[in-house]
Formats: sequence, C-alpha cells, structure tokens
Amino acid sequence: MAELKVNTIGMIACHGEDMRLVLDKTYASALAGLDGFSHIQILWWFSECDNPKNRSKLSEIKPYKNSPEVLGTFATRSPMRPNPIALDCVQVTYIDHENAVIGLSYIEAFDGSPVLDIKPYTPSLDRVENPVVPEWCSHWPKCYEESGNFAWENEMNS
Repeated sequence: MAELKVNTIGMIACHGEDMRLVLDKTYASALAGLDGFSHIQILWWFSECDNPKNRSKLSEIKPYKNSPEVLGTFATRSPMRPNPIALDCVQVTYIDHENAVIGLSYIEAFDGSPVLDIKPYTPSLDRVENPVVPEWCSHWPKCYEESGNFAWENEMNS
C-alpha cells in the first residue's frame, strides 16, 4: 500500500464571534473562483481529540437521548474516531485573496484546528432532496439554516 500523506493547508482562527479560515499563503491562488459560493465544506482535523484512546473508540453508549443503546462511531459525528477528521458546511462571510483568509459565520472547530481541505458547496452534488434518517433523529433540523436555533443540548447525553 502506498504511503498516505495529508498536508494541512491552514488553520481555523476563532476569537469570540470572529471566525476565519487562515490559509497558508502558498494556497492563496487556490481561492480563485471561490467568490460567489455562499457556503463551503471544510475538512479539518479534530486535533484536540487526537490520541490513541480516542482513535480506538469504535462505538458510543447512547450518545444521544433518543438513540439506540449503542451506536457505532460511523453513525455519529463524534470526534472520537479512527481518523479525527471533521466536516463542516459553513457560510462564507468574505474572502480576502491577498491574505488568504476566508471569513466564516460559524464553525464548531477550536482555535488553531488544522484545515485539510476546502470544497465549494454545490447543491447538485451535495444536497440530497429527500434524505432518510433513523427515527431517533428524525426530529432534528432539516437544513443547515435551522440548526443554529435548534436546542442541541437537549439531544446529547454528555
């Protein structure tokens, strides 16, 4: 098997409500054409959770109040997983091409979280018109815009 090498392209900067993706200036030219996309998908590393114990966790005991008693890691969005990779769809507030910075409305990452990649959100490839989810989470918001006002704290057991 070929050696796998993943390079970080930047980091998340969170200072209060000011959230940005700060790219390494090497990647500034990769921002060409990103203007006009309202949302992007950011793949980032859950660096705060990267340790052997968390990487070996393959199931969770009832992580959500309405979930089955045991959920496999791949049925959760937990940072405790074999590769602590996170995926967030975020709204772009501005793009500063000169300084290689993308303003974000919100991201659940920590300040300093390494960023692995960025992809534009395109409904033709990323939106599922009629997704089906298990009954235990069917009352969750149906879209990104509704998620910000949802009482997620009432869903989690920990």
